[in-house]
Amino acid sequence: MAAADAEKLNNLRSAVAALTQISENEKSGFINLVSRYLSGEAQHVEWSKIQTPTDKIVVPYDTLSAVPEGLSLIYAAQTKSLLDKLVVLKLNGGLGTTMGCTGPKSVIEVRNGLTFLDLIVIQIESLNKKYGCSVPLLLMNSFNTHDDTQKIVEKYSGSNIEIHTFNQSQYPRLVVDEFLPLPSKGETGKDGWYPPGHGDVFPSLMNSGKLEALLSQGKEYVFVANSDNLGAVVDLSILTRPFALKILNHLVQNKNEYCMEVTPKTLADVKGGTLISYDGKVQLLEIAQVPDEHVNEFKSIEKFKIFNTNNLWVNLKAIKRLVQADALKMEIIPNPKEVNGVKVLQLETAAGAAIKFYDNAIGINVPRSRFLPVKASSDLLLVQSDLYTEKDGYVIRNPARADPANPSIELGPEFKKVGDFLKRFKSIPSILELDSLKVSGDVWFGSSVVLKGKVVVAAKSGEKLEIPDGAVLENKEVHGAGDI
Repeated sequence: MAAADAEKLNNLRSAVAALTQISENEKSGFINLVSRYLSGEAQHVEWSKIQTPTDKIVVPYDTLSAVPEGLSLIYAAQTKSLLDKLVVLKLNGGLGTTMGCTGPKSVIEVRNGLTFLDLIVIQIESLNKKYGCSVPLLLMNSFNTHDDTQKIVEKYSGSNIEIHTFNQSQYPRLVVDEFLPLPSKGETGKDGWYPPGHGDVFPSLMNSGKLEALLSQGKEYVFVANSDNLGAVVDLSILTRPFALKILNHLVQNKNEYCMEVTPKTLADVKGGTLISYDGKVQLLEIAQVPDEHVNEFKSIEKFKIFNTNNLWVNLKAIKRLVQADALKMEIIPNPKEVNGVKVLQLETAAGAAIKFYDNAIGINVPRSRFLPVKASSDLLLVQSDLYTEKDGYVIRNPARADPANPSIELGPEFKKVGDFLKRFKSIPSILELDSLKVSGDVWFGSSVVLKGKVVVAAKSGEKLEIPDGAVLENKEVHGAGDI
């Protein structure tokens, strides 16, 4: 590290030591991250060394063996035994601000009045009830979502499920000009801090004491997933009969310490991280690590055919070993921001990048149904429509849809906030036979509308366009009432 950078780090260390709002673990974790950043650890990869992973490293889901599910008591006992090794952990640190909501994103209503969190609880509760097992649910909150989540979780107190919450780290934002913590410059509110990405799940699980408690209960694997991915379920559902628990069974049998679920890439996923073989190990390659001259190659769906869903299965003992050894040095993601006119820097890490530190790590190429994130109101339209049904907390694709791909949906800014989105639909249209929908302007949908083929609805500037109840729009471009 250059002398100037070493001095910066010393000044920062002194300033951070004086912050009373965070723990010693958080202070040392933050300084460690900044120190690695200043030392300029290589973020790029040598392109010529990249190899395509074999089926042994990225295993096709269809080839996995599983616990057969049937009436036999032996099979039921096998399933219970496997499930009793499992913990489900949802990343719950995000706010619903991009969709116009306050509070945790996981409490947005997704379907039939049920929130993301309701669906997750129903899924795990039905597992526990059916197999007499005890799969606990852990929620990793951030300081932004902690208080609200604590209140929300109370409503599940009568459920047949143990719910634990813990917080990920709280780090100070760095003032770029002076390289000092924003809180020590007078910004003592929430704006002075940030949660350092989901790569922080491993140390936070350990520092919270939850990891030790789970190990003492005989738990072996944690399934980590984003709370807004409706496809991220324990792979034991009405979809997988007569076989179940394919992923967990494979990991236990083969002693894999880490598994990342990947799925075939489409043109909508070209920026997503992918798995590669590199220096004899499996590794996550993110677009930020790609040399400029190879970015188009990285985005190609011919060469890099899969992307990371952020559904991760990790051995708990391995997490403990690696955190204790301070061995999880994931690539640092610098995230520049501006707070009240002050330029700040957030240093973050991603949980998927940890794959290269675990022994016998693999990817599993899963069906696209296991990746159903709700990031915007256009995704909400998909999952609230007749394209999906809900059973036991699982959101299942309607088999009546012939096309394996979902329709492409683009809604204008008038639909961005969940409240506005809901107001503009008397009921969600039928989209079973829809290929694509593009809506712009002041558009309102009546009830029982049916959309088929390619549909464009674009209201003229300053005009309100209402699609009447029961309208059927098939391969149409609508700009006014006369076009319906």
